[in-house]
Amino acid sequence: MNTAAWQMFDLQKLIAKAHEGDAAYQEFIHESTMSCGIYHLKTGSTDMQGYHDEDEVYIVIEGKGRLRVGDQDQQVKPGAILYVRASEDHAFFEIEEDMTMLVMFAAQSAGLR
Repeated sequence: MNTAAWQMFDLQKLIAKAHEGDAAYQEFIHESTMSCGIYHLKTGSTDMQGYHDEDEVYIVIEGKGRLRVGDQDQQVKPGAILYVRASEDHAFFEIEEDMTMLVMFAAQSAGLR
């Protein structure tokens, strides 16, 4: 757990780091109350998430694709803000252009994943 009262992050540096790495998700905040990361999906890739125990918010920064939640799907592009309730099956698919998203998880009583 971080002991600092606050932190500041440079979004462009976080995005650049996500583009360089092999890991699709790079977490930059992990606290008992929340978690944040950059999620990067390359064109044509398959997202294998499923569901999480926490509510989550995605902010699409760049790229295009589709998000399926349960039996519904929707095209997403830059500027979209997506909320997915805890325990909902979901996945991004048909990634037309590399997608980069800011992801925020709200912690449940048991803590983060």
